[in-house]
Amino acid sequence: MGQVSRAQNHLRFDQIKGKIKETKGFWKVQKWLIIQNALVDPRSAASIATHVGVSVSTVHKTISNYNRFGPDSIEKQTKGGRRRSYMSLQEEEKFLEPFIEQASKGEITTIAEIKKALCEKIEKPVHKTTIYRLLKRHGWKKLMPRPRHEKAQQEQQETFKKTSRRI
Repeated sequence: MGQVSRAQNHLRFDQIKGKIKETKGFWKVQKWLIIQNALVDPRSAASIATHVGVSVSTVHKTISNYNRFGPDSIEKQTKGGRRRSYMSLQEEEKFLEPFIEQASKGEITTIAEIKKALCEKIEKPVHKTTIYRLLKRHGWKKLMPRPRHEKAQQEQQETFKKTSRRI
């Protein structure tokens, strides 16, 4: 049998029970249940994991974070998010403003221009897919002129080419 996993007494049992009732989100409730089990009935992480229905590593991480950082560690933990972003969403909007103005005047904005400006701003090289994701995040679409008119009649164009005089 493994080592006994115990949680420190940052909160009383009734406070943890209240947190479980008021917390929204399945994963946060699971983490509070781990803390409750480790506080009320300390036992091995494998036993707690089986009881709560999570992995052993989740039990170890949750109890370790709770013991080190207190109840805030459970409340602030979230899944997903933009952890490796170069700029916040507001900064990205501000960065794209000149390009939006350019586009509204009818000028063509290219990925190369935006990439060059972004590299200068963050002082790091970035891949062009980063720019495509940035533009998609802010609702930009790739608009290009059509190669031919939608009402064009191919047969008439061919006959015109054959019957017209060349100068």
